[in-house]
Amino acid sequence: MKLGMFMMPNHPPHRTYADAHAHNLDTLSFADRLGYVEGWVGEHFTSKREPVPCPDILIAQAFVQTKNIRLGAGAFLLPYHVPAELAARISYLDHISGGRFMAGIGAGGLPTDYDLFGVDGAHGQHREMMNESIDLMVKLWTSTGPFQHEGKYYKGGRTAGIPELGLKFHLQPLTKPYPTIAIAGLNEYSPTLKFAGKRGFTPMSLAWSPDYLLTHWQAYKEGCEAAGRLADRAAWRVGCETYIAETDSEARRRAISGEIGNSWRTYLLPMLKEWGMLGACKHDQSVPDSDVTVEYLVDKVWIVGSPTTVTEKLGAMREKVGQFGCLLQVIYDHIDEFEAYRYSLTALAEEVQPVFADLSQAAAE
Repeated sequence: MKLGMFMMPNHPPHRTYADAHAHNLDTLSFADRLGYVEGWVGEHFTSKREPVPCPDILIAQAFVQTKNIRLGAGAFLLPYHVPAELAARISYLDHISGGRFMAGIGAGGLPTDYDLFGVDGAHGQHREMMNESIDLMVKLWTSTGPFQHEGKYYKGGRTAGIPELGLKFHLQPLTKPYPTIAIAGLNEYSPTLKFAGKRGFTPMSLAWSPDYLLTHWQAYKEGCEAAGRLADRAAWRVGCETYIAETDSEARRRAISGEIGNSWRTYLLPMLKEWGMLGACKHDQSVPDSDVTVEYLVDKVWIVGSPTTVTEKLGAMREKVGQFGCLLQVIYDHIDEFEAYRYSLTALAEEVQPVFADLSQAAAE
């Protein structure tokens, strides 16, 4: 099991955009020094708590400050982009990073984002747009000759251009056939993860319920089988709220009273309740919605405690849902709790993850 980061990014509403950006950049650099193998940065347009509309700007700056970590948009919301423009940007980032760029894709999920861009998310238009967009992007990356695309939502393609003047589509990816493409899933039996399996894309689970995680793997596996390919557990990324302190009681207190607890109490839980999606963060689906509080999440769902306790809890989760290739530590703003939060990230990398790396090596041998 490798170790990565997933940044929504999540910040308290009073945080300035400049301070949040600098904090995110510093956190990615810190992760690189600790040996985290990858980091993902989210994209949203209408959430003040998730204020980054351009993850590739942050990522491009982070590439200058890091040496090894692979970084990706998690995710580019395809209905809000022009496919040819985004295909060129992804290829460019692939080149300037030396192949360290990854591209998560998504259809979008915030109704306020749908409204901003005039997308009908209630009737599946966003998914149709995502599917058509990625098809066009892949064709631009993998074909060589001229073609024209006349789709339901997008038009364009590659013309012969004016070769003698160097005027043609030229930004083919450095990574062949194209950079890592990942798709995240949240819902039970996530259709996006089944799509990932069909297309050979990397599956990312952003859910907290072991029951949902089991259905995520099943959906991805079914997609792989439909395409005639084997489902590789090493490709599976699982996002998880993890908090480590020297003692269990300190970790619990900090998780509840710090920015993780604040974000869930004032933003994520109310949003999931509004959408009827609290099942995604229950350890048992028989638990009533009214019982799903931050305290419940800390005690029953999240992986919180001392390094020893976190190792035990993570091992128990892997026993239940099966092996996965990379644990994505979900990252929160920690400007106001800097030392304690950085201790947690360090302990996860230096005391917890090596236990599972050693176990994997022993199993392989």
